[in-house]
Amino acid sequence: MTAGVSLRPSKADELRYTPIAEHGMIGDMRTAALVGTNGTIDWYCCARFDAPSVFGALLDADRGGAFQLAADVPARTKQFYFPDTNILITRFFADNGVGEVQDFMPIVDDSREADRHRLIRRVLCVRGSLPFIVRVAPRFDYGRSVHTVSSQQGQIVFDSPGLSLALSSSVPVEIDGPDACCAFTLDEGSAAVFALDRIGDGVEPRACPLSEAEDLFGATVRYWRGWLSHSRYRGRWREMVHRSALTLKLLTYAPTGAIVAAPTTSLPEQIGGERNWDYRYAWVRDAAFCIYALLRLGFTDEAKAFVHFLSQNVCLTECPKGPLQIMYGIDGRSELPEEELLHLEGHLGSSPVRVGNDAVNQLQLDIYGALIDSLYLYDKWGEPLSSEHWDTIGMLVDWVCDNWDQPDEGIWETRGKTQNFLYSQLMCWVAVERAMRIAAHRGLPADMVRWGKARDTIYRRIMDRGWSGKRQAFVQHEGDDVLDASVLMMPLAKFISPTDPKWLSTLDALGEELVSDSLLYRYDPRSSPDGLRGEEGTFSICSFWYVEALSRAGRVDEARLAFEKMLTYGNHLGLYAEEIGRTGEQIGNFPQAFTHLALISAAFNLDRALG
Repeated sequence: MTAGVSLRPSKADELRYTPIAEHGMIGDMRTAALVGTNGTIDWYCCARFDAPSVFGALLDADRGGAFQLAADVPARTKQFYFPDTNILITRFFADNGVGEVQDFMPIVDDSREADRHRLIRRVLCVRGSLPFIVRVAPRFDYGRSVHTVSSQQGQIVFDSPGLSLALSSSVPVEIDGPDACCAFTLDEGSAAVFALDRIGDGVEPRACPLSEAEDLFGATVRYWRGWLSHSRYRGRWREMVHRSALTLKLLTYAPTGAIVAAPTTSLPEQIGGERNWDYRYAWVRDAAFCIYALLRLGFTDEAKAFVHFLSQNVCLTECPKGPLQIMYGIDGRSELPEEELLHLEGHLGSSPVRVGNDAVNQLQLDIYGALIDSLYLYDKWGEPLSSEHWDTIGMLVDWVCDNWDQPDEGIWETRGKTQNFLYSQLMCWVAVERAMRIAAHRGLPADMVRWGKARDTIYRRIMDRGWSGKRQAFVQHEGDDVLDASVLMMPLAKFISPTDPKWLSTLDALGEELVSDSLLYRYDPRSSPDGLRGEEGTFSICSFWYVEALSRAGRVDEARLAFEKMLTYGNHLGLYAEEIGRTGEQIGNFPQAFTHLALISAAFNLDRALG
């Protein structure tokens, strides 16, 4: 399959926007910020992932707002993470000096300090002398709210109706209209600090002296390294796996245990196209897969927190679409109304910019399998499920037994007509089968006869109607011969042997039609219309599923080559967006949990296959 031509932006627009891949992420497990390789923070939502943006230049270079901090002379830049942490360092190489900006959000235990959501930018000159320039230009509520700026006790305070921020600095800062700016020069060995705090609701403005910034830097290093030390992964791709684990940890919302799909909204799947969605919510599927990946590495606390989120924050009630929604707010809320922000032009002119997500109302039956599989693994590798959790599982499985054969919108959230998707039925099989395993292992009460009958009926339905004799492959949905990369989960979910002749034939068919240089398209929207205009890039989670399927099928050399190729498509920090464009660019929301959890799983299983 070949990609369609993207709607290319003008050269002028390309100069106004930092490419998606040219960013790193920092955060405090409540919110996150993206920092470009030019030193500009052009995405930041305060004080939680799904709050309105304060800096949103990534979605509108003129109206979005940004925190610029860069060398005030021509300079080359490089960016990396302080080893084994989520502290991001951007280095500037100029003729007369070398400097760096250390960006991080401190991880603190005191609840009042956590509510501060302090963002620290520590500037150092490490060689020679270097001038710097700073402009702090917040644009509150996605650029919809006006704000005032004032100087209070040596700090610059930005006040808007819904949020107030205080900027403290170790160098003098001036007010310039709605912004704050300054220019300063550092000599070798000297430093400056900028700290941006949320204030109000009991959080008072507070300075951040150089010594405190240094102490917070050290404490933040110790936190991330302490967390990462619990990893059990010792395989060949340790650096990439651990970067993915650190990324998944940044995408957790500590107050509830929810895990967001990505920290951004409306980064386009096609430049200039309409496939722009808000991913700052907790998808049951994505979060459950994250739990699987983190449990594989030995991180059980995150699984425990997510189970707590489901049991304490999410209300499981019978409704027309089922007892579970496909996604929830990070606080467990069920209403996520979608709206278009018409005043923002979108990344490189890719409109509309959307906040909220109407897919919340879709029926996607696969979520039950993803969730119960993660609970099965938690019971196996974490700690035994409680009686209350088992009651919930029983209720969910009973519902699946009654509803597994409904047409739905599927894993890819198509906005066309509903279908009997193979993947949805596969994961319903997983839901019932894993629940039966838990019951048998723990001796828990279950209607094993009813459950077993449903499990076997689903299996026979898939093998009968999901197989295309014409294509000699398992296909996307009943009644057609369209291929879909989601069927790669069949051997991964232990539904079919990875060396079954029917599966090997399917793997070959997928390779011939959907693979491009190890990269996989989800499906061909021309053959399987999804209700949206335009095309998209290859879907990175599918590319890592392909690696895992190859390795399980015994095609280990192919799997390793495909995996190594996929690593070259990561950005300079090892981060991935949702998709990869036709010339290797990152597209879609960034960084995406789906991709990083699949990288971990693929590396783990490929390591095992290589021995």
